[in-house]
Amino acid sequence: MQEEDASRFQTELEFVQCLCNVRYLHYLAQNKYLEDPAFLNYLDYLQYWNQPQYSRFVVYPQALSFLALLQSEAFRRELSKPELVDMIAQQQYFYGRRNVTQQPVPTDPERLPDPAQ
Repeated sequence: MQEEDASRFQTELEFVQCLCNVRYLHYLAQNKYLEDPAFLNYLDYLQYWNQPQYSRFVVYPQALSFLALLQSEAFRRELSKPELVDMIAQQQYFYGRRNVTQQPVPTDPERLPDPAQ
């Protein structure tokens, strides 16, 4: 069971971190994933990553911002517009150019939190 929990934790963490890529969000919008009730339920379920005991594992904090924004139907609709996606991508680029460094939080793989709690 521990191996399954670790695998699930890693899979969900990787997916949440993919959400910081606005081009990926655009892909999801273009392919109607952001209109699928099952997918929207999954995004809602993933909100637990905003809790400190989980968010400390997230390397790209913008992913959590986008995870929260994806709860908005208006934002999901806007993601299908290339001009918005380009503007967000440009802002992310400029943010990165300011040499903002983030120190990764050391993790202990033996003590992965339980997402069910």
